[in-house]
Amino acid sequence: MAAPDSSRAEGPVLLFPSSSSASARVEAVVVFNICDSYVRRPDQAERVIGTLLGSVLPDGTVHVRNTYVVPHSESADQVALDIEYHHNMYASHQKVNPKEVIVGWFSTGFGVSGGSTLIHEFYSREVQNPIHLTVDTGFTTGDASIKAYISSNLSLGDRHLAALFQEIPLDLRMLEAGKVGFDILKSTIVDKLPNDLDGMESSMEKLYTLVDEIYKYVDDVVEGRVAPDNKIGRFIGDSVASVPKFSPAAFDKLFNDKIQDNLALVYLSSITRTQISIAEKLNTAAQIL
Repeated sequence: MAAPDSSRAEGPVLLFPSSSSASARVEAVVVFNICDSYVRRPDQAERVIGTLLGSVLPDGTVHVRNTYVVPHSESADQVALDIEYHHNMYASHQKVNPKEVIVGWFSTGFGVSGGSTLIHEFYSREVQNPIHLTVDTGFTTGDASIKAYISSNLSLGDRHLAALFQEIPLDLRMLEAGKVGFDILKSTIVDKLPNDLDGMESSMEKLYTLVDEIYKYVDDVVEGRVAPDNKIGRFIGDSVASVPKFSPAAFDKLFNDKIQDNLALVYLSSITRTQISIAEKLNTAAQIL
């Protein structure tokens, strides 16, 4: 077992709204990985912490694309991290994707705790200006359950007074499939997981809502009720121009072909599961004989 890094908690933690221009962009897979790690945590662990991987964009935005858990233990006045495990995991990730570097760390739970200062100090030695991502796995406040922070020291002369954590803007980057999974993740009770048709129905309903909002905006601009916005106009024009020009018959054929492809995949996967089940039973019978 690797020797952990242990530190004693000192000084309070202060939270302030951010006056910094820093921001973070987080992929949906990062949130899913963190929630999965929390479900698989040891019984005695109250929270899960780990490393955030990604890159810093030219505009200064921290783009978080991956993560891994770092074993730790903590008490009221002490925090211990398995540094060797952290370094081994980072080296393994670098072999797979060298462009993903350490950009910060995460913890489950709502807000910043006193022990977070010690962990943030460690990651400050690993990378300059790391971010701290917190995920309330209960999603008690919806999207606001996920927050990002940067930290700086508040000192008076040579005396360290407190760690100053400032919340920064957070952008959750999700494709439609990720949004469906994220909505399920936020729900406290789910009767069943949606299938492909349920997901398509939900996507179409959202698309109809967006189209209605665009129609209303365009009508308001034409009637003079709303001042025109050139950026919105260009965005609408680009969106319309990107839609392929299909006749109704061609669109119906394309849609039906896609449905048939999906049904064929479902049928093949069902046959594969049946064959595996039969092979297992035959293998068991052969061992008995």
